[in-house]
Amino acid sequence: MAFENGRKLFNDINGERDGRVEFSDTTNLIEQSVYHYSLQERETPYLYRQLYSYDEVPRVSFNHRHVPINMPKDIWITDTTFRDGQQAGAPFAVKQIVDLYKLMHRLGGPKGLIRQSEFFVYSEKDREALKACMDLGYEFPEITSWIRASAEDFRLVKSLGIKETGILVSCSDYHIYNKMGLTRKGAMEKYLGVIRQVLEMGIRPRCHFEDITRADFYGFVLPFAEALRELGVEYGIPVKIRACDTMGYGVTYQGAALPRSVPGIIYGLNHYAGIDSSMLEWHGHNDFYKVVTNASTAWLYGASGVNCSLLGIGERTGNCPLEAMCMEYASLKGTRDGMDLSVITEIARYFENEMGYVIPPRTPFVGRDFNVTRAGIHADGLLKDQEIYNIFNTEAILGRPASVAVDAHSGLAGVAYWVNTRLSEKGCSEKLSKRSEEIARIKALVDKEYEDARCTSLSDSELNLIVRTAVPRLEKYFK
Repeated sequence: MAFENGRKLFNDINGERDGRVEFSDTTNLIEQSVYHYSLQERETPYLYRQLYSYDEVPRVSFNHRHVPINMPKDIWITDTTFRDGQQAGAPFAVKQIVDLYKLMHRLGGPKGLIRQSEFFVYSEKDREALKACMDLGYEFPEITSWIRASAEDFRLVKSLGIKETGILVSCSDYHIYNKMGLTRKGAMEKYLGVIRQVLEMGIRPRCHFEDITRADFYGFVLPFAEALRELGVEYGIPVKIRACDTMGYGVTYQGAALPRSVPGIIYGLNHYAGIDSSMLEWHGHNDFYKVVTNASTAWLYGASGVNCSLLGIGERTGNCPLEAMCMEYASLKGTRDGMDLSVITEIARYFENEMGYVIPPRTPFVGRDFNVTRAGIHADGLLKDQEIYNIFNTEAILGRPASVAVDAHSGLAGVAYWVNTRLSEKGCSEKLSKRSEEIARIKALVDKEYEDARCTSLSDSELNLIVRTAVPRLEKYFK
């Protein structure tokens, strides 16, 4: 028996290393030693044209290989609102960044389930916001950065007291050959040289494997990941890998083949390259409506971190919504672990009221209408028992009571539910039956509004006036 890099090895009876087996701390089983993949150099790029023809919708191929679920004991969320998120629109003001950072701190709770938040460091405003957030003294979210691969940027990060920085290491041939004009060998040598410089400055590198869902996994991704792990061992500073589904091509289907398989990517980095779950992070985009499912799958198959942004803001279709992964965490773990999910509502209102950001009203958890029903038969169900048509106790968890929109189709039940909800909000314990004369009078005035083919819902201010007109005794509750 021997040891190598802390791993217990069992050689064959002749003491030879070929065919050795080793004890896996991941599965707690003795396993055949995994094959170590070598860089496969090419003169020309391999672009997976059988999947990505560009003139057709990208195809999903299957090889029917399944990998085991292996969710880490500890999982968490990291944030890129102030980096990738800001690239999607107008830059945030310093106060806005600080206010949102404070809200994320509260949302993540005492266990710091929102583990990190990455910042730009280039402009004076970037550094002012970063310093203001650092001065708050929060342990979580830890402030990290994202930089270009230059010695000047390394020195800047060091001077700011930042302990971890993201570094772009594009890994598909689309980027290596067609954007950077390098070969795989040239790119790998360049990346390793840059990361070595970062390690020499005592900064933790977080390597962003850009476009991993179009990359040659066995020919470039795995050998590069192994080289990074070895560098981390050499310097005593583990190197983190962020698997970036830059174009949203990742899929979660069982038996789907690489490079699009999210389970395959995470399992491969963990099992073949030996990257510990705590050093694995998933970063996805929503181009094909799969961003939340892909992120949850990354957790399930061995990545401790999923990288998100508030409201999912980001380039093109955006990043994974941070608030969605808070819900996924609670669903998978069976506990909120101290997260204050009501802060999600505060964040949404801050974006709308302080930043002028328009949230589509039906957006889950944060849209104005996400728990609002319009159908009269649904309102009747809510009136009898909220659980019939509300996804969970949105008032207790998010500070958002279930509501109804009143229009031509609301019926007596819808009107009664709206009136009783407003009475409750104003501290009045009275509830009006949908069969009461007063609700009938209110409903008659509502119907009158739709006699001329109006097709929009009534606003709260319009309904307040209608209630005051129909039931003067309730005027003080509907101002």
